[in-house]
Amino acid sequence: MTLPTFTYNPDPIKLEVIKKEKTDCPVCNKERDYVYKGPFYSVEDVEGICPWCIADGSAADKYEGSFQDDASCEEVEKETYIDELVYRTPGYFGWQQEHWLSHCGDFCAIVEYVGWKEIEHLEEELAGDLNEIMTTYNLPKEKLKEWLTNDGALQGYLFKCVHCNQHRLTVDSN
Repeated sequence: MTLPTFTYNPDPIKLEVIKKEKTDCPVCNKERDYVYKGPFYSVEDVEGICPWCIADGSAADKYEGSFQDDASCEEVEKETYIDELVYRTPGYFGWQQEHWLSHCGDFCAIVEYVGWKEIEHLEEELAGDLNEIMTTYNLPKEKLKEWLTNDGALQGYLFKCVHCNQHRLTVDSN
């Protein structure tokens, strides 16, 4: 069975939030070959959700949960974008509270976990986000370049606009 596609998380396998692993999904009660391993916020501690129950919203409905905290999202133009991201999109693993970026009035798609070497070629395109990060963390660019590594002092999360392909960046510190 083909995995569902997610506008705001186009490669959840690469981000290791969906894994090829057998599960008995507690939502649809079907045996599936893929399981969700990412964050899910609900009163109940739920494991084994399949990607199809994320995509159709039934997992969030059944457990009155969400895959993203809407208070940790940048603003967007339409409520339907929030519903799709929060209730029908797999999250990603952040060191702290995951923060979802937006552009062109809509949420961006999460691309990958990055360090400086993975985004160096995007320095000019990411200038606005990089300046904000340096200000927030009170870092000169040299330290940002040194500390921004996968599993380093700063972890980067690269996003891309679903409309114009502009890249965006956010970071967490450990």
